Amino acid sequence: MKPLRWSELTELDRRALLQRPAQQRQPELLAEVSRLIEQVRADGDSTLRALTRRFDGVELAELEVSTAEFDAAEAALSPTLRAAIDEAYARIRAFHLAGVAQPVRVETAPGVVCERIPRAIGTVGLYVPAGSAPLPSTALMLGVPAQIAGCEAMILCSPPQAHGGVEPSVLYAARRCGIRRVFKLGGAQAIAAMAYGSESVPRCDKLFGPGNSWVTAAKLAVSTDPDGAAIDMPAGPSELLVIADESAVPAFVAADLLSQAEHGGDSQVLLLTTREDIAEQVRIEIERQLPALPRAATAAAALGNSRVLIVDDLAQALAISNRYAPEHLILSIRDARTWLREVRSAGSVFLGNQAPESIGDYCSGTNHVLPTYGLARSYSGVSVQSFQTFITVQELSAAGLAGIGPCAVVLAEAEGLQAHARAVTIRLEALA
Repeated sequence: MKPLRWSELTELDRRALLQRPAQQRQPELLAEVSRLIEQVRADGDSTLRALTRRFDGVELAELEVSTAEFDAAEAALSPTLRAAIDEAYARIRAFHLAGVAQPVRVETAPGVVCERIPRAIGTVGLYVPAGSAPLPSTALMLGVPAQIAGCEAMILCSPPQAHGGVEPSVLYAARRCGIRRVFKLGGAQAIAAMAYGSESVPRCDKLFGPGNSWVTAAKLAVSTDPDGAAIDMPAGPSELLVIADESAVPAFVAADLLSQAEHGGDSQVLLLTTREDIAEQVRIEIERQLPALPRAATAAAALGNSRVLIVDDLAQALAISNRYAPEHLILSIRDARTWLREVRSAGSVFLGNQAPESIGDYCSGTNHVLPTYGLARSYSGVSVQSFQTFITVQELSAAGLAGIGPCAVVLAEAEGLQAHARAVTIRLEALA
């Protein structure tokens, strides 16, 4: 990662440097995903078994995890891991409970009451990947807010392991969140099953969770189909941007960058620093730490997508960050909280040298299912509200209608909608 000075770059160079790695959205992939979805819609469970055999190399007698499998998974986990999941669950729940939206009731005029009331989405589908690493943390991040929202049914899909079962830690985390129905399904076929239903898998109203390019393509496909399901957000590879000044600890910064780089070869990490010596020290630390990582090859591939930029000052660094809109943003700078007010677009922010991004991934309490690929400009991370709809209500007394009815009539007539106006005047006449 050769450092480049931002102020010396052309606008064309700047745009190129802030580009994400190209996602796999080739026509061939999209066409194949569409075929898989149609096969699942047409043949249900038989296709799900065939695709699981094809992609996962597993022959499934039953698609759904049994109570005995849940029990066995819990027994298989070490007490230390169970305790860590329980501890993380408690903090995630505490944070999300504090953010629950309250009903709103306002009298906007005498006799005119307007309300906004939350309602839980009926059936939600949660996808927990299990490619190169199990992700019980994702089961918590999706399951806890769904549980708090009070969804009628929570359906979770996760790819089967070689022995045909779901990762035990994922099952334990799911049970901890009150999820009782888990299916041994991964990839685009899992998304199709939850979006349209099958003999075994219930049809879901909204789908949540990260995944590879196949999963992302499937989520986008079902979300644009009127007969499909809504989704939490479009997704892309994981990403991290670190802003560092002279107060940063290079070893910490390097560790943070590598923690995101190990997610996948298409992940992206960026370092923006006011000091060339900090950039050099971070480079040295990366070279020292990288060989010791079990996923060193993956992290090294991601580093090929990564950038180091020398900035004139922190104001310029924050402007670049807002332009990039990172999934994760670490402010390894002096007085980090003071600079927080300048952050406009970021999924999740970590302040100071003692706040590694990994803490947010697992157990600080915030959610790690976040917008990527620049979508932090317009999307937020998953929360309890993601699992709810909000219904507005209006209640008028006779005096209330008499008071505001004429306003509605004038506006309706201005728009040429006489039936709208008449729906008001007929009542006003009756009152008179």
